[in-house]
Amino acid sequence: MFIQTETTPNPLTLKFIPGASVMENGGTAFYTDVTMATDSPLALALFDIGGVRAVFLGSDFITVTRAENTSWEVLKPSLLNTIMEHFVSGQKVTTKKAEASLETGEDSEIVKQIRELIDTRVRPAVAQDGGDIIYRGFEDGIVKLELHGSCAGCPSSTMTLKNGIENMLRHYVPEVLAVEAVA
Repeated sequence: MFIQTETTPNPLTLKFIPGASVMENGGTAFYTDVTMATDSPLALALFDIGGVRAVFLGSDFITVTRAENTSWEVLKPSLLNTIMEHFVSGQKVTTKKAEASLETGEDSEIVKQIRELIDTRVRPAVAQDGGDIIYRGFEDGIVKLELHGSCAGCPSSTMTLKNGIENMLRHYVPEVLAVEAVA
């Protein structure tokens, strides 16, 4: 098995591409500490490596965020070994079902437009950088988005939200006044 790595816009996050499906059915999972990762043997193993601060599992990639006082030169070999061992062992990546959609069937036309733009234009582009953006609501003209993976804590995430996503949504959906990140 050969695992590729890619840098991301966030210098504290590295993207690992194992050449195999990571999360099935297009789901994702984001863990910011070991207590959140109890449903993922892979994330638990990665958190066992000192210096790991967050793990994001995408459809065909894994992003790992390191502590500021740790270097990739020290951390990367252990991460590669752990990821390889996990996939070679045949273990499941996660024991939970893919995250359920927040769609209630009662979404307004505006919310449906916002969701479609995020799912078709934003999420695929952000996934290329090892992250994800999840729709969390629309209230009083404000679109609330949750940042995962390399997007969480990325120095350029504010610019991406304001100059990229907000401008695009305001262009196609005039009711959108602003975009903000939520935790």
